[in-house]
Amino acid sequence: MNTPIRRVSMAVIIMIVALLANSTYVQVFRADSLRADPRNNRVLLDEYARQRGAITAGGSVIATSTPINGRLKFLRTYPGGSASAFAPVTGFYSFQYGSTSLEQYENSILNGNDDRLFGQRFLDMFSGRDPRGGNVVTTIDPKMQKAAYNGMLNGCSGGCRGAVVALEPNTGKILALVSTPSYDPNKLASHDQDVREGAWARWNAADSVTNPMLNRAVNQLYPPGSTFKVITTAAALRQGIGPDVRLTAASHITLPDTATSLSNYGGQTCPDSSGGTVSLTQAFQYSCNTAFVQLTTEKMEDPTSSFTDTATRFGLNERPSDIPLTVATSTTGDIPDLAALGQSSIGQRDVRVTPLENAMVAATVANGGVRMQPYLVDKLQSADLRTLHTTQPSTINSPIDADQAETLTQLMIASERNTAGAGGAVSIASKTGTAEHSDEQGTAETPYSWYIAFGPSSNAKVAVAVIVENGDLGAASTGGAIAGPIGRAVINARLGGAGG
Repeated sequence: MNTPIRRVSMAVIIMIVALLANSTYVQVFRADSLRADPRNNRVLLDEYARQRGAITAGGSVIATSTPINGRLKFLRTYPGGSASAFAPVTGFYSFQYGSTSLEQYENSILNGNDDRLFGQRFLDMFSGRDPRGGNVVTTIDPKMQKAAYNGMLNGCSGGCRGAVVALEPNTGKILALVSTPSYDPNKLASHDQDVREGAWARWNAADSVTNPMLNRAVNQLYPPGSTFKVITTAAALRQGIGPDVRLTAASHITLPDTATSLSNYGGQTCPDSSGGTVSLTQAFQYSCNTAFVQLTTEKMEDPTSSFTDTATRFGLNERPSDIPLTVATSTTGDIPDLAALGQSSIGQRDVRVTPLENAMVAATVANGGVRMQPYLVDKLQSADLRTLHTTQPSTINSPIDADQAETLTQLMIASERNTAGAGGAVSIASKTGTAEHSDEQGTAETPYSWYIAFGPSSNAKVAVAVIVENGDLGAASTGGAIAGPIGRAVINARLGGAGG
């Protein structure tokens, strides 16, 4: 073979090898990502040619597919007149914008491609039956979900911005997961391009403070304010400091090694003081900031390490497991000195938590100090309702022991009695929070109003966290006044007003 032919042959061989390598890369290594790409119309057309499975809550269908005439054979719908209430759970499934939440995370079950549905696909092929997706059964209690959503809609003028999360303490089941303002996923699932694009533009406007497509329950981080005193108290209890320890009742305290003064809410002296001091029980009941600063900076040994370690045991400073929704990481932030520790001990400075994390804190206390893995999917089913998978409750750890949890429960019961709107048939243990924050120019804004609770206070069936960003009372928008009524309504929706 002469030189020119040999060179041409080598060039052809190299091109063939390159072509094969590229084909292998595309068909093997990039296959999953290309199939999932929302721009892949071929895959989408194939998916819309089969009936996508349902998502259910408490026996009610909250997402389904309806046969229609047209190029796309099925329309994804979110029925029942409460699509916006369940949108943070279901997410949306859109021909143009892809999918989110359970529509995304359980897509292989819903579209029928999951390996566990191979037998169903095989039988459908030979029987001539149209292919179908599997079903997702959630842990959501529809009554609680609607109570939480309606509470947020009606709790503020024009509706509250914020979130509600409710858990079953001894299993980790997520009973309610609400984020407001919300959106109607039917608009994004529409086969009318103008409807889809109009809704998308409105809900993703750059200058909008409402941001309805943000799932505040799991993806937004907030300063927890005084609700964090539950974890601060747990850190003290783990060191053997009891509820009778005496702490300052002063209205103001100077942070260590600074000239900065920190005050109680409203600048008041802690109530029921004796000789200028109160017990930890009283400080917790009346949420006295100065007492908690002294507790962490003067009473605890190796305080920063102990505080941070306890917070980490409760789930901060570590990436949380998916539920299967992805959850933002809660954090204590940087604590370089005792002054920073004092601020952090009352849930300010750089401490940030998701509503889900704060619900888990309440649930852990309610469950005798045992922290359970939260989960949103109860079962996965085939189209003929055969169970493919059932989620089993799993323990993460025990941040505190049973005696410490009981002490915290008693402190939270006393706190609830001192909270606006307390009382009723159900015995509730709670902690409120009023978290101060400022805009980018440093101007103080309406505080975030928190309420974390569980009920009944003995053998709790539900734990809840409520965060409201825009209470109607301005600077007086406390957790007890704004978030508390919403949280109690959610608990009562589960318990039916029965005491315990």
